[in-house]
Amino acid sequence: MSPILEPNTLDFISHSELQTHRLGARLGSLLESGDVIALIGELGTGKTRWVQGISKGLAVTDRVISPTFTLVNEYNGRLPVYHIDLYRLTNAVEGMSFGLEDYMYDSGVALIEWADRALDVLPDAYMVVELYHLSETRRRVVLRPYGPRFANLLKEFKKRTFAR
Repeated sequence: MSPILEPNTLDFISHSELQTHRLGARLGSLLESGDVIALIGELGTGKTRWVQGISKGLAVTDRVISPTFTLVNEYNGRLPVYHIDLYRLTNAVEGMSFGLEDYMYDSGVALIEWADRALDVLPDAYMVVELYHLSETRRRVVLRPYGPRFANLLKEFKKRTFAR
């Protein structure tokens, strides 16, 4: 895997589910109270696998599964983890009706799958994780920070992941 360096963006290839999980865990280990991660990608691109990795990095020991039908699964780890799935929603207003804002501004970490359905209501600072299907096992991953907190987070993630 090799990063394509652009200002404020990290673009790289994950070669397996295990690698995707490990990269998520590395990001999870850097997250702090109140952080929001917005995951965007088609079905089967690895959003839930990435969330499972982040959750491991946050010391969640429970089995992490997609909350497609319940909208939110809550887990305890180093910080509270709110795994939110907006797949069944059609717009940001529906997200607000079930309390999405409460999870994003809580003291835990909000991990939002299908976040592109609620971009209008995301806080000013968050990290986007875009996932693209390349082959059965390979995924293109693009990290885009919004706000100074996440620009610094991306720098630290790059350093810990790709520095030699």
